[in-house]
Amino acid sequence: MDHKESFMVDEENSATSKEPAQVTVSTNDGGTKTVLLTPAADRALIWKFDLRILPVLACMYLFNSLDKSNLGNAKTAGLEKTLGLKGNQYNIILSVFFVPYVLTAPFLGILGKKLGPNRVLPCMMFSFGCFTVLVTSVMNFGGLMTIRWFLGMSESAFFPLVIYYLTTFYRRDELARRLALFYAAQSIASAFSGLLAFGVFQIKTGSLADWRYLFIVEGCCTITFSVFAFWYLPQSASHAHFLSQEEKDIAYHRMQTDSSSIVNEKFNLKDSLAIFKQPTSWLILGIEICLSVPLQSVQLFLPQIIGRLGFGTVKTNLYTVAPNVSGAVMLLVLAFASDLTRLRFPFVAAGFLCTFIGFCIYVAIDVESQLHVAYFASFMMT
Repeated sequence: MDHKESFMVDEENSATSKEPAQVTVSTNDGGTKTVLLTPAADRALIWKFDLRILPVLACMYLFNSLDKSNLGNAKTAGLEKTLGLKGNQYNIILSVFFVPYVLTAPFLGILGKKLGPNRVLPCMMFSFGCFTVLVTSVMNFGGLMTIRWFLGMSESAFFPLVIYYLTTFYRRDELARRLALFYAAQSIASAFSGLLAFGVFQIKTGSLADWRYLFIVEGCCTITFSVFAFWYLPQSASHAHFLSQEEKDIAYHRMQTDSSSIVNEKFNLKDSLAIFKQPTSWLILGIEICLSVPLQSVQLFLPQIIGRLGFGTVKTNLYTVAPNVSGAVMLLVLAFASDLTRLRFPFVAAGFLCTFIGFCIYVAIDVESQLHVAYFASFMMT
């Protein structure tokens, strides 16, 4: 029997009802008990998740984005010259990251499902933090390409596992704006990366090249936070250490009645592959491919895009901050509007349209003579 069929109609209605209701809920040990569901208790539970889970995941994804995109900042500080990169070698280093990223993501996703995202995510974070630090030791093209390969492996399933993890805490109609808050960390990370690079590149007294200090700082912070996340993150809403037993029971009931995930579901490979039988799955894959091209272009090359405006190394990194912040704000506006209206397509299309306009403006003008218009285009891209 499907897990949702095991609840009576009045219990399912209580999930969205605004009135207090006595409901019989299943518990983690397989038994049942009666709890009082009230709007106040529901809001208090969500507020605890918002305060305890979202900030930690957002910080984890911020470090993930920093470690993925900091190569663009390092390039502005002479990475190519230091390592003796020639021709298309820099672009090859960027591209090689995505080969293991694609190949290993399904396997790490399966591992995350079996062992729990609360364990696998911090371990992945510790791994890519270590590889970020190791970038400081590379001396040539081959060394950097090797590090980028393993960095791609360690980061591959991070984003999908975080999404799955959030579905074990939030209902469907609560998820989009929370995902937006989490995903905004990527734009904030890009902005913070610019600020951090701006500060680090002021170091002129050390024995290392400026860009190497950037990888040391970001990698060490990532490793430190991964240890905290491994200790802190709960297995699921019904196992959260910061909830009372009654709150755990309510959380378990919430996920049983309205969630994108199944509570305590065991992994089944055959069921997982069944998703490819759905036509919408292929449509969403197409959307993701179209989305990834501008997303990765902006994330990896924004310092170079702004660098074409003729600014020096320090100013170039500083001027990446504002476009990324505006992108994060726009993301939140679209996501909150989407949840409020319960519509998805118009807001997805609006985001695509803004980026499309930004790229069109940038390629249609003379960047060096129309600096303000070109800088405006970078805001549209993000």
